[in-house]
Amino acid sequence: MMGWFRRLMPREDRFFDLFARHAETLVAGAQALQKLLAGDDIEARCEEIMALEASADAITSEVMLAVRRSFITPFDRGDIKDLIQSMDDAIDMMRKTVKTVTLFEQRSFDPLMQEMAVVIVEAARLTAEAVPLLVQASANSRRLSELTEEITRIEERSDELYDRGLKELFKKHARSDAMAYLIGSEIYGELEKVVDRFEDVANEISGIVIENV
Repeated sequence: MMGWFRRLMPREDRFFDLFARHAETLVAGAQALQKLLAGDDIEARCEEIMALEASADAITSEVMLAVRRSFITPFDRGDIKDLIQSMDDAIDMMRKTVKTVTLFEQRSFDPLMQEMAVVIVEAARLTAEAVPLLVQASANSRRLSELTEEITRIEERSDELYDRGLKELFKKHARSDAMAYLIGSEIYGELEKVVDRFEDVANEISGIVIENV
């Protein structure tokens, strides 16, 4: 009876607009991070990412408020919260990378760090493609599965770049410049965690699809 009643009630579909807006900040943040690691006006890129993270936080807060105020949600309230939080965690990790770069006044970055930035942009773009498809999760289930699987493959590639990056750092700095090794390994770790957070987003999307097919 309750399921029949819920189907008759209007749903609060503005959640999808909020998800899409947040995904746009992820893409913009990833692109700014890529430029930062390429050495393109580092201070400006750092400020851009910090501003985008603040915008993403505002969107996340709006989603959480809407969850509390909405009588009918497009899918499970817990799934909505987990999805937006996992998206927000991704840009939070970009901000943490910026804080490390700023704190240690880094002005040049290893080629493998730059490759990881390319991977992050790919993951962000796939996320931005996937999120709007949740409006019709069942009808779009095949494409959503393809996108989430691609994000998982990207995370595996990120792990490989991370391992290679640490090895190159060790060979270059471990015996001669311990601080450079420590700072570099911190940046690699944060970049790898950015991609991990995108995999979390993919897992949340997969769970929503499974529940709504």
